[in-house]
Amino acid sequence: MTEASRATTAADTAERFAALLRIDRVDENLFRGSCHAGAPMRAFGGQVAAQALTAAGRTVSGGRHVHSLHSYFLRPGDPRHPIDYQVDPVRDGFSYATRRVTAVQHDEVIFTLSASFKTPEPDPDRQATAPPVPAPEELPDPFPAWAAAAPEDYERAAVFRTLELRFVPADSPGLPGQQPGTPQQFVWLRTGGRLPDDPLLQVCALTYLSDLTLASTAAIDLQAHRFQRTEPSRIVLASLDHAMWFHRPFRADEWLLFAQRSPSASDGRGLAHGEFYDRAGRLVASAVQETLIRRRPS
Repeated sequence: MTEASRATTAADTAERFAALLRIDRVDENLFRGSCHAGAPMRAFGGQVAAQALTAAGRTVSGGRHVHSLHSYFLRPGDPRHPIDYQVDPVRDGFSYATRRVTAVQHDEVIFTLSASFKTPEPDPDRQATAPPVPAPEELPDPFPAWAAAAPEDYERAAVFRTLELRFVPADSPGLPGQQPGTPQQFVWLRTGGRLPDDPLLQVCALTYLSDLTLASTAAIDLQAHRFQRTEPSRIVLASLDHAMWFHRPFRADEWLLFAQRSPSASDGRGLAHGEFYDRAGRLVASAVQETLIRRRPS
């Protein structure tokens, strides 16, 4: 493939990913979008959250950037029909602004999100140290192996090929020691192709990416992630809630390390934490998710 062909392919991939977050403005505080399936007949939760955050950000004046979101998945979205996002402009303060978004489909609320935006402030800086893991260039692309092991599932999930992932092997040197009862996984990820220089788009893209592996971390002791699994799923996973905090500027189209761990699983629920680090080791975002976990009948 020539350099020009590679550039064209990357641009097409980036455009296809950006289209996943696109919503139409119906009214001043009402937006509409369409979502693809994450599981059969269930809209992908990361896309619903990203579109809801996009809607919230569209109603906030310039100069304020989102620093946190808290959301609940109430009903499975239907990927065959559009979703309406109603934004409630709760508050516009001097430094902070708050928005509440209600996602509605078939006259039922399927998802709610609260997001907070703020103006930047200069302040002392400290952070946790990024774990020393192999670089993404040293790790294999999981998609070819997935295509060979589960070709039908791979074809159904074609939309996920607008992004890139690299799973860090659990026995890689330098990984933090795993604490008893706390499974962990480390994944490099980014969108495929460069996105526009829009801070809101970059944050919403990371919101989408954050839902790809966090739920699987809560069940990693039971089965491997979908992209790495060679056998049928033995469990049902569904996001119950999702929260994120954005600490420092970043680009979701450049490699970010997602360091994840699950400190608890009980009562049909699993909890997972994660931090995103850029290539320079800067902590750029954190995420927490609770996931429904149920074993499939034999």
